[in-house]
Amino acid sequence: MNLRNLKTFVTVAEYGTVSKAATLLHITQPALSRQITSLELELGFKLFERAGRRLALTRGGEQLLGEARSVLAGAAALRERAQALRRGDIQMLRIAGSALTIEAIIPEFLHRFAELVPGVRLVPIEADSPRHLDMLERGEVHLAINPINVLPFDDRHFASYLLQRFHLMAACARSFALEQAETIDIGALVQHPLLLLGSRYSTRNLFDAACQLANVRPNTAFESGAVHTLLRLAEEGHGVAVIPSILRTDRNKIRTLVVTHRQQPLQLMLASLWDRRRMDSRAAEGFSEMIAEYLQETFPLVQPTKTKAADAPEIVAMQPPARTRQA
Repeated sequence: MNLRNLKTFVTVAEYGTVSKAATLLHITQPALSRQITSLELELGFKLFERAGRRLALTRGGEQLLGEARSVLAGAAALRERAQALRRGDIQMLRIAGSALTIEAIIPEFLHRFAELVPGVRLVPIEADSPRHLDMLERGEVHLAINPINVLPFDDRHFASYLLQRFHLMAACARSFALEQAETIDIGALVQHPLLLLGSRYSTRNLFDAACQLANVRPNTAFESGAVHTLLRLAEEGHGVAVIPSILRTDRNKIRTLVVTHRQQPLQLMLASLWDRRRMDSRAAEGFSEMIAEYLQETFPLVQPTKTKAADAPEIVAMQPPARTRQA
């Protein structure tokens, strides 16, 4: 819906005449009438009716007026935030991330950000991955942190900055009967009872895609949205948890192996995302560089292992979740 037409509608409703509204909007009366007609055609009902020399709202127009004012107020607030970002004086930077991503990255990074960017508050907002693009478009967040190889997005509207690559890991009790190695092929992994994250997680989406590529069916013993539940079950020897390497584990209780397919490690390509139409690229890239440096220091062991996969192309999800799917 055209915001200009909405603004014209609200102005006419508030001042009651085409001539006064046209003067305030600095457009001709015929142009204003065309905008109102265009909006009425889009909505499918009349907005005004003649009452002497003035225009009165129809019942449909009265119902629309409050909503139109809210939309315009939100658009104005978004423009103000964008201008503040361009000037570099934003006071609050909102970042969307999954619960697992926020847990693994944000708590310690908040201290570094506060030191590097005093006066700006970093606000993490927990949301499932497929919601991130819509949140960016609506201006609810400035950036999102998400694995980009399992999230389809239009690069004409969204920009991305690769932060770090993380492996899919098989985690099990040290006493569990799993081969003694640094890696495990997905074909061998699926023969064991598996403890899997729910389908709203990028980790699960990548695992399912790899199973399709390998033409294997997983032996799912338990599925949960709580990764620590999976780890506790794994610690007690009830199966093998499939988790991302961004998650810290107790090395005394859990043994981890890199999950591979055709000797290639399955990788989640974590990136920051922003809407080109909403966020100044220099500010977005500056933040991305800070968090990328932090990740490289904090997770130095998540680079490709010394297998033949080091220079091999990454496996990506063949059927990534739709944007409307709950991640």
